[in-house]
Amino acid sequence: QIRLVESGGGLVQPGGSLRLSCVASGFTFSVYAMRWYRQAPGKERELVAAISSAGGITDYADSSKGRFTISRDNAKNTVYLQMNNLKPEDTAVYYCNAFRRLPIRDYDYWGQGTQVTVSS
Repeated sequence: QIRLVESGGGLVQPGGSLRLSCVASGFTFSVYAMRWYRQAPGKERELVAAISSAGGITDYADSSKGRFTISRDNAKNTVYLQMNNLKPEDTAVYYCNAFRRLPIRDYDYWGQGTQVTVSS
């Protein structure tokens, strides 16, 4: 059974930090690129950060550059999102995504999400 389970969300004050984790199971984690998305109420889901399968390449949305860091531990089947200097506009449900593109088809798995609320 394929599962992605996020954790680490919560309520934090502006300027604070959170570290999200996503544990994967049921597929070969080390060959999948991993991404963090978020969706705020009334808005479309947006990409926050991405990391290649081996972890050597990362990419960030402009809104998260310099504040967020994505990393992964393939031995633990886990991807992380370290979020610093959080702002109220970072409030959203954060989703973990595993993605792999093959000639025949794409493989795309999602977690259930974890709520991040930034408020004083």
